[in-house]
Amino acid sequence: MSVGLVIVSHSAKIAEGIVELAGQMAPGVRIVAAGGTDDDGLGTSFDRVLAAVGEADAGDGAVVLCDLGSAILTAETALDFLDDDVRARVRIADAPIVEGSVAAAVAAEVGGTLEEVVGAAESAATTSTESPDAIHDLSTVHNLSAVPDHGTASEPYAEQPEEPVGENATLINPSGLHARPAAEFVRLASTFDARITVNGVDAKSLLRIMGMGLGIGSSVRVEATGAEAQQAVDALTTLLASGFGE
Repeated sequence: MSVGLVIVSHSAKIAEGIVELAGQMAPGVRIVAAGGTDDDGLGTSFDRVLAAVGEADAGDGAVVLCDLGSAILTAETALDFLDDDVRARVRIADAPIVEGSVAAAVAAEVGGTLEEVVGAAESAATTSTESPDAIHDLSTVHNLSAVPDHGTASEPYAEQPEEPVGENATLINPSGLHARPAAEFVRLASTFDARITVNGVDAKSLLRIMGMGLGIGSSVRVEATGAEAQQAVDALTTLLASGFGE
């Protein structure tokens, strides 16, 4: 089992389209559309949301993603009518409905907990505005703050960062690292106990990987540090070289 998703939109077609898109990324996840009113007009339906939550939650919980403010109100009202034990494992994510649904689906596909799936969805709100370089710079500042004054001989220097292992590859599949191949790549990366990057971008973040726009013929550098760094690099470059079966 895995965490399920509920897509609440004012449009039934939008909800169904997001389910189709996210389902391509995470075929093993229950993703249920709750779009439109009871008579298929534009709006939201309490009954549809309530039924969708029941369908999406198979015991591990469900994450609800909404498009507009009134959809959130409908979802909140529906959650109020759930039994206490069910309500405790349902969350409404504060996330953009398309990007958040895709990120949440991949997180659920690789076995993420309820909180991890919510976190993946909500990270989509900041992924496009955060700079990986800025994040790296902040971590560097943090590490430097632990380095003692050189004048204090009795204090040890901060441990040097681990040297990454890496390998280059060239994308040969027609769609490159977009959509389904990107999701497959991220799912595999998430199985390793290692910090992995692709051209400097977090290999476990679907939105960052897709945001690079790497197409056929693009050069890719996979690097990793951690307990399973070499295994991760070997497996991921093998996947790239396979062309993802396209």
